Amino acid sequence: MHRALLALLAAAGLFAQKLPFDAQALLQLARIGDPQVSPDGRLVAFTVQTIDVPNNKRITQIYVTPVAGGAPRPIAQAGQDNERPRWSPDSRRIAFVSDRVGTSQIWLADADGANPRQVTNLATEAGGVLFSRDGKNLVFTSEVFPECGADDACNKKALEDEKNGKVKARIYTSLLYRHWNHWQGARRSHLMVVPVSGGQPKDLTPGALDVPPFSLAGGDDYAISPDGAEVCYAMNADPVPAISTNTDLFAVSIAGGSARKITSNPGADSGPLYSPDGKYLAWRAQVRPGYESDRWRLWVLERATGRVTDLTENMDRWVGSFAWSTDSANLFFTSEDRGRQSIQFKSVKGGEARIAVSGDNHLDDMQFTPDGKTLIYTQQSGTQPAGIYRASSSGGAAVALTHLNDAVLSAHEMTPLEEFWVDGADGARVQSFVVKPYGFREDRKYPVLMLIHGGPQGAWGHSWTYRWNAQVFAAAGYVVVMPNPRGSTGYGQKFIDEINGDWGGRAFDDIMAVADHVVTSLPYADGSRMAAAGGSYGGYMIDWILGHTQRFKALVSHDGVYDLRSEFGETEELWFPLWEFGGAPWDNPETYGRWSPSLFVKEFHTPTLVIHGELDYRVPVGQGLQLFTALEMQKVPAKLLLFPDEGHWVLKPQNSLLWYRTFIDWIDTWTKK
Repeated sequence: MHRALLALLAAAGLFAQKLPFDAQALLQLARIGDPQVSPDGRLVAFTVQTIDVPNNKRITQIYVTPVAGGAPRPIAQAGQDNERPRWSPDSRRIAFVSDRVGTSQIWLADADGANPRQVTNLATEAGGVLFSRDGKNLVFTSEVFPECGADDACNKKALEDEKNGKVKARIYTSLLYRHWNHWQGARRSHLMVVPVSGGQPKDLTPGALDVPPFSLAGGDDYAISPDGAEVCYAMNADPVPAISTNTDLFAVSIAGGSARKITSNPGADSGPLYSPDGKYLAWRAQVRPGYESDRWRLWVLERATGRVTDLTENMDRWVGSFAWSTDSANLFFTSEDRGRQSIQFKSVKGGEARIAVSGDNHLDDMQFTPDGKTLIYTQQSGTQPAGIYRASSSGGAAVALTHLNDAVLSAHEMTPLEEFWVDGADGARVQSFVVKPYGFREDRKYPVLMLIHGGPQGAWGHSWTYRWNAQVFAAAGYVVVMPNPRGSTGYGQKFIDEINGDWGGRAFDDIMAVADHVVTSLPYADGSRMAAAGGSYGGYMIDWILGHTQRFKALVSHDGVYDLRSEFGETEELWFPLWEFGGAPWDNPETYGRWSPSLFVKEFHTPTLVIHGELDYRVPVGQGLQLFTALEMQKVPAKLLLFPDEGHWVLKPQNSLLWYRTFIDWIDTWTKK
């Protein structure tokens, strides 16, 4: 096309620049997840969460789409929350969880959503439904009073007594007494079973323990055997769960009765899954007790012989989610490596792992069609939220089955992730990702925002997030730098372990090496206008940076650990600091003192925004209040943003908008004005 004509078209707006991807655009996206392939291989059911900003709600609905391709259609929309679709063996019905009658209950409907029927009507509600492969039973979870079990009348009376009681005091005699964002009450999560035809549920896990437990791994911690005869589940039976990661696997008849213990590993055993032929049971395991960031391995039990095999003994990466091939010959699993998460597979007999699907993205949620020829999975990246894809075992390009976000994404500018490596502390190679700002020009210099991830055993990579979204910060005009320092996952277990007992040491040096590279090697980055921000451990690192360098113009500390001694006494999962710092503060005071940001207040000078959720029991709000008090007493410019209705994460839509707006306004104030 002639240059003059191109200029005219551009002037007419036909080649108008795409919009910046701001927080408002972020909340317009449909959040797709939990794909479930029908047993006949024709359809995929999945959930779609949309954000109702004016009403400050998240609405979840169930859709189905053909595996062969085509437009998805909703099949469950009544109420605010419809989730967890699970197919009947004949593919004619779907079990799901819905709040359409005001409480969360199990429902059944035809495959097209017609003829919905309520299966449970429990005072303690229901969730986590599984369909047995013989089509006879539904297994689900309910938080019941242990003395009541499946007796709904008993549970209802106990709930009414609890609600109507004039005294709201809590009394505890043991740990764990609160977790994440809620106080431990008298109720416990139990597995229940009910016939598909309805009737009285039966309690499969009676007693005062939670099943499933507070999971370290995510995903289901229970499964039904292919013949429908038994249920396997994970449970932490240790007397003080606050200091133990020792979840074990147990099996119980689906008819109820005494459970038998399957595992004796002192570390965590999680996520059991039977092979389709019923000969094997696979799960993920950690071998070091008390260490929640030990390497996750894939173990397999041959049920007839009792022989257990570690399929990934020689693989120095974590196993994520996993799925059986339809012929029970192979296990497919995800594994994170250098900011990407691929799908690999390995024979149940052993041998080398092979790549099934990979790329500059994050893959998960694998399932097969019954003929084993088609793999269904979710795919996301740093420029695209999760969608559902189809890949053929015979090769060829993957095909997207969902396009619900195409319009929003095509209207906004997305900047690809780039990466660089530097030499960190002790010569270790440290990877970082970079997202260039909206409307990037090579001849300009831009302010820099360095994001420090949480964990500390976490990582930045080619994946999507709704909370610390790099595209939103890039749209605000920043070069966004995301380092993966010591402790980050995806770089080998030694790299992870090297942060233990060294929180402000090598990881800090790694981050400073990244900052040096940004200043000296990225010509478009203005090293005189750098800000840094982080949440959880990332917030800790911001607090540590406050007392150890003044190279940043502004800082943001979200739910950060400020004082290690008081944090130990306030937090809930005590196995974490016990491992990280080699015991309690009274056992190892030197380590707690050495790495506590609170002891370096006299060196605080950088303007800091402090953000905290008052319902955060992982890093309790006192940590943020102490930090803000110290900043004010030192006359350091500071601002405190408190969310009384949020925990460790900001989840409510309008709170999220306020979070992004306050965050960006703060760093703008110190880097742009």
